[in-house]
Amino acid sequence: MSKADQRRRYRAVFVSDVHLGTRGAKAAFLAHFLARMQCERLYLVGDIVDGWRLKKSWYWDEAHDEVLRLILAHARNGTEVLYVPGNHDEMFRAWLGLEVAGVRLAAEAVHEAADGKRYLVLHGDEFDGVVANARFLAAMGDRAYRCALVVNRWFNAVRYRLGYPYWSLSQWLKQSVKRAVKRVDRFEEALVLEARERGVDGVICGHIHKAEIRDVGGILYMNDGDWVESCTALVEHADGTMELVHWAQENSLSFLRAGSLPESAPA
Repeated sequence: MSKADQRRRYRAVFVSDVHLGTRGAKAAFLAHFLARMQCERLYLVGDIVDGWRLKKSWYWDEAHDEVLRLILAHARNGTEVLYVPGNHDEMFRAWLGLEVAGVRLAAEAVHEAADGKRYLVLHGDEFDGVVANARFLAAMGDRAYRCALVVNRWFNAVRYRLGYPYWSLSQWLKQSVKRAVKRVDRFEEALVLEARERGVDGVICGHIHKAEIRDVGGILYMNDGDWVESCTALVEHADGTMELVHWAQENSLSFLRAGSLPESAPA
């Protein structure tokens, strides 16, 4: 059986919050996923490149290059690739409506699944009160978050040397605090309301780095997570079934048995 035959096949794949250009990006894990799947449509749901960080300092390695190369390879091989920029890659919002190297840019999209259900696709930052109304607070939070990611890299380097699989300490810490923040921001509820007002069956988003699929009053809320902490993608199967793929959790043990992870330990 050829390598192409061994790839996972999906009708659609949704990926967001990769934050290429930062040391926290798990670009090698994402490249590993992109090389081992095929899909008819690939949605890049914002914050693929971290323009906020790249304005201050430049970080880019071979794994970052490989992610871009594989995305363009999917586009060349017939996959419909749609890029919905987020707040960290908002510089690409100036290109909305254009197609670059087979990648089409749009502010949002409506995805029709195989079962006929329609889902609003958008990054979601416009529904985050902190980002929309107080950018300086978002910038402060971004700095604190990057500090947590540095701790997370060292934490997982120790786990790796002890023979344990990848586990996101930073995500656990953030979600412990996020419970209180959600009561104020009501991000998910706002997106569900938007989907209901648009007359669609659900919403697919990113932004808050919390992968989830849940029904809220008949509206399906789906967040595809991120590739900084959880390393998750949302996928649609041939029958329209939606599923979260936890790539790092599924594959890190096999990498450990092979003697390496698709990411170098911190220097």
